Amino acid sequence: MTFFQLIVLALIQGVSEFLPVSSSAHLALVAPLTGWADQGLAFDAAVHAGTLVAVMLHLRPELTGLLRDGLPGRDPVQRVLLIGLVIATLPALLVGAFAADWIEAWLRSPLLIAVTTIVFGLLLGAADRWGRGARPVESVGWRSALLIGLAQTLALIPGTSRSGVTITAGLALGLAREAAARYSFLLSIPIIAAAGSWGFVRGLRDGGSFELAQFALAAAVSGLFAWLTIAAFLAWLRRAGMLPFVVYRLILGIALLVLFWPQPG
Repeated sequence: MTFFQLIVLALIQGVSEFLPVSSSAHLALVAPLTGWADQGLAFDAAVHAGTLVAVMLHLRPELTGLLRDGLPGRDPVQRVLLIGLVIATLPALLVGAFAADWIEAWLRSPLLIAVTTIVFGLLLGAADRWGRGARPVESVGWRSALLIGLAQTLALIPGTSRSGVTITAGLALGLAREAAARYSFLLSIPIIAAAGSWGFVRGLRDGGSFELAQFALAAAVSGLFAWLTIAAFLAWLRRAGMLPFVVYRLILGIALLVLFWPQPG
C-alpha cells in the first residue's frame, strides 16, 4: 500500500464512519473503482482504532456520566440508558458472529450496495421528515433501545450504513436529530471495538502483516477526520436536517447502478 492510498482510505473511513452514508460501502467500492488491491483486515483494524478513539474523546462527558452514574443505587436515568445500550448492542454482535462470513461472501456486490444505498437513503429521509420529534437521548428506554439495536443488524449489509440506519430508527421513534445522532455514536463504541478487534485477530490468523508505522498513521488520519466529522455533523444537525445526505445517497446509488449494471453481450 502506498502512502497516498493509505491517506485516501483512512480519510474515507474517518469521514464516512459517522455520517449516514456507509463507510463499508465506500471502502468496498474503492478497489473496483481504482484498481487498488484490497486494503486488508489489518488496515481495517487500524482505521477502526482511530475512529474508536475519536468518538470516545468526543463523547467523553456522556461516557463519564454513564460509567459514574449508571451503577446500581445512583442515577436511574443513566442506569436505564447504560443497560439500553448493552441491549441495543447484542443483536448486531450475535448476527455478526454467526453471519459475518456469509454476508461478506454473498452481500458485497456493487449492485446490491447501490440498491441499499438508495433504499436506506429514502428511509432516512422519510424518518427525518415524518418521524422526528423532540425526545432527548435520556428518554431512550429498553424497548426503544432494542428496536434501534435490531435496526443496527441491517448495517452488516454494505451500503446500509450503521450510522444511517440507527439514526433512522432513532428519528422514527421520535428522537430529536442531534439526540438520534448522539445515541448512534454511543452505540457505535462497542461495535467499532468489536469489528476492529475481530479484524485484527483474523488478519493475524490469516498471516496478514502491517507495519506499526503504517498502522499508527492510518489510525491517526482516520481518528482526526472522524473527530472533525462528528463535530461538524452535530453542528449541522442543530441547524438543518438529513436532506443533503439523502440526496448524496441517491446520486451515489444511481451512479453505481449506471457504472456496474451488466452490459449486454
